[in-house]
Amino acid sequence: MTLSLAFHGAAGTVTGSRHLLTADGTRVLVDCGMFQGLKKLRLLNWEPTPFEPAGVDHVVLTHIHIDHSGYLPRFVREGFAGPVHATRATRELSDILWFDAAKIQEEDAAHANRKGWTRHRPALPLFTRDDAERAHARVRGFRYGKWFDLGRDLRARFHNMGHILGSAMVEMRVGNGAGEKGIVFSGDIGRYDMPLHPDPDPCPECDVLVIESTYGDRLHDHEPLMDQLARPIRETFRQGGTVLIPAFAVGRSQMITLILCEAMEAGEIPEVPIHIDSPMAVDATAAYRKFANEDNLDEEVVERVNPATGRIYPKNVRFHRSTEESKELNDLDGPRIIVSSSGMLSGGRVLHHLRRILPDRRNLLVLVGYQAMGTRGRALLDGKKHLKMHGKHIAVKCRFLDAHGLSAHADRDEMVRWVKTAPAPPKRIFVVHGEPESSEAFAATLRAEFGSEVTVPALGESFELEP
Repeated sequence: MTLSLAFHGAAGTVTGSRHLLTADGTRVLVDCGMFQGLKKLRLLNWEPTPFEPAGVDHVVLTHIHIDHSGYLPRFVREGFAGPVHATRATRELSDILWFDAAKIQEEDAAHANRKGWTRHRPALPLFTRDDAERAHARVRGFRYGKWFDLGRDLRARFHNMGHILGSAMVEMRVGNGAGEKGIVFSGDIGRYDMPLHPDPDPCPECDVLVIESTYGDRLHDHEPLMDQLARPIRETFRQGGTVLIPAFAVGRSQMITLILCEAMEAGEIPEVPIHIDSPMAVDATAAYRKFANEDNLDEEVVERVNPATGRIYPKNVRFHRSTEESKELNDLDGPRIIVSSSGMLSGGRVLHHLRRILPDRRNLLVLVGYQAMGTRGRALLDGKKHLKMHGKHIAVKCRFLDAHGLSAHADRDEMVRWVKTAPAPPKRIFVVHGEPESSEAFAATLRAEFGSEVTVPALGESFELEP
């Protein structure tokens, strides 16, 4: 059997995950992510893929985050006509995230055309809501642990990775009998002993491991989140200010809301309204309720679910779906907390809240996750005193806090811990999905720890794998 693996995304960068496995002519694309962050990366989304979408037989998704799945509507538009394999929860979320991403792109393109903020005439969305609907129609949902066929002598199954709802590693088996080869794609590796999601499942025995390295050169601060936030939040409330927490709609919004509710119940911070202002986060929270009992959530969270209503959160948590409701929030004084996407301040409703929050010293802005290069979130971390939004430069005068320890990505030691759960070290490891320094540092750690052959592939690089 001829076997090769090519890396067309998440190589030399932390976005755009696309790994193409070819086994005796069967072509399987693991993840179909969108490039985000720096402009030179975002422009890659507009370039033709180095392989024909129509020539790909299957797509397998590790999870729904846009940097792992967000290019799929465009991929379908460009000719892909095969099935998409995902967990049941990921299939549910795909209808939410892709439609929302398409809607934002269409609205941003229309807004840019009206305001003249674009050099392109006219500005166009990368994909439309119709493209998103066609992509969703191709998704097949599977439970964890269930094998599915991808071709002759090629099968796969998902294992829970505890990263977000429905997140998974992909275990593939190629060949049969004594010559069978195991290949595992980690996707994004979740944390150990964190609220909301369970610990990652053990790594299956494999010959080849493709592993992420987002935090491959760093360790998380394990100081409890409320130990970092309680005092600044109380001070903000005393001044009548608003706390704005930009958060990814799936996973991070639900986790931070859970922690805030528990802190209010424990008396660590006053009880005030918590507003989840994101149609996507509202729908994602409903999906969390729907799939709470399919090994997706931590047992303590499942026990919190109100059996009569299905609610995870108390009544002070308010959900806002419509644009009108979001605009009304801008007219409400503090104290209150607004959780809104996107987590890296790259677009969406959070920008409208940001324009109001930033110039007022009474307010508090809290970043609670990874901020990729080229995003507004990274600009804040780098000390920028003004942020550009909707063609205007907004002064940063409010208090700003970079909270640690809430990342949904495992750090270096947690990723090593996960690899050690495999029955034996993988013979060959490919390190992807990280900034260059992070990937190279993690590769060095893996070589020293396991003695495996470890490679950090370059974008577009292809490797022949031993049959």
